[in-house]
Amino acid sequence: MPWTQNYFAVGNSLALTALAGAIPIFYFFWALAIKKMKGHIAGLTTLALSIIDVIIVFKMPFGLAISATLLGIVNGLFPILWIVITALFLYNLVVEAGQFDIIKNSIASISPDRRLQTLLIAFSFGAFLEGAAGFGIPVAITSALLIGLGFEPLYAAGLSLVANTAPVAFGGIGIPVVTMAGVTGLDSNLISRAVVHQLPLIAIIVPFYLVILLAGWKGIKDVLPAILVNAFSFAILQWGTAMYLGANLPDIVASLGSLLITALFLKAWKPKNIWRFPHERDTAIIEHTKYSGAQIFKAWSPFVILTAMVGIWGTNGFKTWADKSHLYLLIKSWPGLDKLVYKTAPIVAKPAIYAANYRMDFVAAAGTAILLTCILSMIVLQISPSRGLKVFGATFKQLIYPIITVSCVLGFAFIANYSGLSFTLALLLAKTGQAFPFFSPILGWFGVFLTGSDTSSNALFGKLQQVTATQLHINPLVTVAGNCSGGGVGKMISPQSIAVGAATTNMVGREGEIFKFSLKHSVLFVCLLGVLVYLQAYVFPWMMPTISTVMH
Repeated sequence: MPWTQNYFAVGNSLALTALAGAIPIFYFFWALAIKKMKGHIAGLTTLALSIIDVIIVFKMPFGLAISATLLGIVNGLFPILWIVITALFLYNLVVEAGQFDIIKNSIASISPDRRLQTLLIAFSFGAFLEGAAGFGIPVAITSALLIGLGFEPLYAAGLSLVANTAPVAFGGIGIPVVTMAGVTGLDSNLISRAVVHQLPLIAIIVPFYLVILLAGWKGIKDVLPAILVNAFSFAILQWGTAMYLGANLPDIVASLGSLLITALFLKAWKPKNIWRFPHERDTAIIEHTKYSGAQIFKAWSPFVILTAMVGIWGTNGFKTWADKSHLYLLIKSWPGLDKLVYKTAPIVAKPAIYAANYRMDFVAAAGTAILLTCILSMIVLQISPSRGLKVFGATFKQLIYPIITVSCVLGFAFIANYSGLSFTLALLLAKTGQAFPFFSPILGWFGVFLTGSDTSSNALFGKLQQVTATQLHINPLVTVAGNCSGGGVGKMISPQSIAVGAATTNMVGREGEIFKFSLKHSVLFVCLLGVLVYLQAYVFPWMMPTISTVMH
């Protein structure tokens, strides 16, 4: 029997319903940040609590709640965990082949300064990985690289998470913006132009912020020229590409440009003082082993192959081919859920079916591109199949607990959506009236916290952002872009991202420490964005492009 969502289930009050429905979220924050519970334990208990909560608060039938949970878990396993497993497998293959020392040396030879290494790896290279693939790859790869260079695990994970903010809105070859365009009916190029009237501010701030986190305010002085080059090269290239080339290439162009420009700059300019971690300060400057160009290229070859593979996988031509070839598993109607849940007003004009399906695009998945990269890398690095299987087995064992954590988080996200919890919280924010532009990025931020994906956050709340802005007589592009931008800074507290960071830095069971490290920075950034969006809505409306397309 079909069931209709009720956003006013408790005392016919939106506020009371939102408060009661949000109990699992409050619990999850408490479990990670205060109780410092292990990630998989926090995930399992939150999932159990959320099932009980939606049944009691929203009167969601037990069968629907379980079916939504299972659909979320399956989505967590594939494509998300498929990416995490293959990305960590690639890193472990490089380590197994003894090539990581050469990679570390090549980075350190550009600069042994830990601040500059953070800018090159966590910010610039991480942005490239986000732009090319997204879905956890940046945190998985950059945190592994940093810890391999000698960074403490907490800093390796935390810095990688904080750095992965400015590129998120254009991640995965622009998928979040393209999704927002599909949801709102706005032109994707127009949304791109709107987003880069917000994101470059974050792109300029983040490199400074990373250095402050690592070395304090005094740490900026010695490397100020390099920070400026890194930050502004990225921001300018991201802005120019989004303004004139659309949503697909801003991160790719900006990241590679900033990486190259910063590296060339550091060849001509050196900081007066080399900053190292406290335990390194008393050691002499290490003389780097001289490797030939061929040796360095071989060591980096897995990442060169990765660049090519995710580039191919991200093209429209490849996606079209994979779709037309029907190389996927499609469950058109998810058992016990599809066509059994109805969304209702004010989320939709009239009751509408909330579809439930599952599609496993094994060939088109980014994780498959990484797996092929691993196979090709084994050939280049001369790793036998038996040795490679052994490494894969060790990788899977390393990820057992993160697999549980991510699966539970996605299970909760799907329950939040199908029960109406996500929509209830969104409607409550929309009730803030003239203050709504400030809360617009917070809505996107919250969506990414729930789902782990800016794409999913845009799909959830994009239309609400557009409709609410229109009702307030605000340019909808302001709040639509705010959702995209806010989602970017929410990525650093996404349990999914934190689980990935914990797995690749051997901090499994210590996810609460990473969450606590990232939370205050994430809140600061989203509040900063809130102020910017508010000013763009009422004080500087000329900053934003205007809608020139017909909404459908």
